Amino acid sequence: MEIKEVSTVNPSKKISVPGRVLTVKRSFMKSWQLYAFLLPAVLYFTIFHYIPMYGVQIGFKDYIATLGITDSPWVGFEHFTRFYNSYYFWRLIKNTFAISFYQLALFPLPILFALSLNELKNGAFKKWMQTLTYAPHFISVVVVVGMLIAFLDPISGLVNNVIVKLGGEAIPFLTSPGWFRHIYVWSGEWQSLGWGTIIYLAALAGVNPELHESASIDGATRVQKIWYINIPSIMPAIVVLFILNIGKFMSIGFEKVLLMQNALNSETSDIIQTFVYQTGIIGGEYDFSAAIGLFDSVINLILLIIVNYFARRVSENSLW
Repeated sequence: MEIKEVSTVNPSKKISVPGRVLTVKRSFMKSWQLYAFLLPAVLYFTIFHYIPMYGVQIGFKDYIATLGITDSPWVGFEHFTRFYNSYYFWRLIKNTFAISFYQLALFPLPILFALSLNELKNGAFKKWMQTLTYAPHFISVVVVVGMLIAFLDPISGLVNNVIVKLGGEAIPFLTSPGWFRHIYVWSGEWQSLGWGTIIYLAALAGVNPELHESASIDGATRVQKIWYINIPSIMPAIVVLFILNIGKFMSIGFEKVLLMQNALNSETSDIIQTFVYQTGIIGGEYDFSAAIGLFDSVINLILLIIVNYFARRVSENSLW
């Protein structure tokens, strides 16, 4: 009796390149509508974020406009060394880090607000609160700063009028270095609080109601349900958003700082972004300002990688 050898296909055998191309093509044709929706975002980041990275090399050159980027002479790390050795380096770093840490300390507020809204039983009041807190997000930064100037004016401002009526003395909020960070951060939190809760509310909407029913049967209180059910359910969203916030740690919106800045509060309002604006746009030192901007971006990238690494080690949630 002859035994015939049966050939088997090695499951670990790699798919050929044409096979991969065919698979990708089929996947694209099957979901082309999704790729069509993705196309505008891809074009936006490609045109406004990736293509301009060609100009990063200006930071390593003695840029001369008549010669262009390519023909301008290389100077290496001269601009970085100049920035590091400048007298304003540590003040810019200190102010930028102080505001960034201040904002990061308020990161839990949208989470707490979303958990609070989720517990409201009155649907009409919940919608009213959502609308009331979402609305400031759509107010222009210029308008917000104008409101701050009007409300905090030491003579005609509403806040100082109340302080004087209560027997106190008028406080020059916008010209005091000690008040700048508080006004900047808390006004920004007022403007973004409601909008920042949207993702958390969406995550809470996906929590299985049966978990709450089972917890109620077991005698769990409302606080215990929030702690053991709601918070673990939105933890992936919390981790991802925290990592993204770290990724823009050094990127403080300079428009608002610039509008609030004056000669009297510059001690605490001078940050890297405003200095880049002043040296690059106003001073015309494009190579020097490009080097400072690249320095800022590298710090953001390093922080993003480090935090993502620890998030992946500690939990199962990370960007990559």
